Amino acid sequence: MQFIRPLPQYLVQRYHGWKATTFTENRAWFKRLADDGQRPRAMVIACCDARVHVTTIFGAESDEFFIHRNIANLVPPYAPDGEMHGTSAALEYGVGTLKVPHLIVLGHSNCGGVRGCHAMCSGNAPELEEKTSFVGRWMDMLRPGYERVTSLPEDEQIPALEREAVLLSLENLMTFPFVRDAVERDEMKLHGLLHQIGDGVLLQYEAEQGRFVPL
Repeated sequence: MQFIRPLPQYLVQRYHGWKATTFTENRAWFKRLADDGQRPRAMVIACCDARVHVTTIFGAESDEFFIHRNIANLVPPYAPDGEMHGTSAALEYGVGTLKVPHLIVLGHSNCGGVRGCHAMCSGNAPELEEKTSFVGRWMDMLRPGYERVTSLPEDEQIPALEREAVLLSLENLMTFPFVRDAVERDEMKLHGLLHQIGDGVLLQYEAEQGRFVPL
C-alpha cells in the first residue's frame, strides 16, 4: 500500500483545532453518541457536490442526519438482483434499521451530473455513452426525466431536469417495499427539496400544487 500518503497539513491542523475546541467542549455528548449509537431524525439523499453542505443548510448537529450522497442525488428503482447497490443499501439501513421518520431528497442548482445527463441524452457527450463511463451509466436512470423536459425552451431544460432528478428519485423510492410500507403506515414521510446555491433559497415540492415553492 505504498501509494497511500499522509493527509495534507491543512486538514491535520483543522482536525487538531476541532479536537481542542468542539470535541473538548462536548466530550460527554460524543461519549454518549459512541455508547448509545445513532438516532437520526431524518435521512438525506444529496448530491456529492462540494457546494451542497447539508448540515450547514439546516444547522444540524452530530446525530441528526443519516446522509447518503451520490452523483445528482438519484435513487435507482428497487432491484433485488444480488449486485452491489450503494444507495439501496443506505436506504435499507436508514429505513429498515434506523427507522428514520423523514426521508429527504435534496437536489441543487448548477448540478454537473444533471448537466452531463442533458448533454448525453441530447447527443452532445458521446464519452458518457460509453459502457465504461460510470457517470453515464448512473445518469441513464434520469433519461425519463430528460424526455419530460425536451418540450421546454432550451435554456429552461437543465433547471427543469434538476427538479426531475428529485421527482424521479421520489418516484423510485416508492418502488422499495420497505419504503412504501413505512410511508403507507405513516411511520415515515418523504420530502423533495431543491437548494439554489447562488441565492440560498430552498425550494420544497408541494404535491398538491405540483410544483416546487420556496420555504
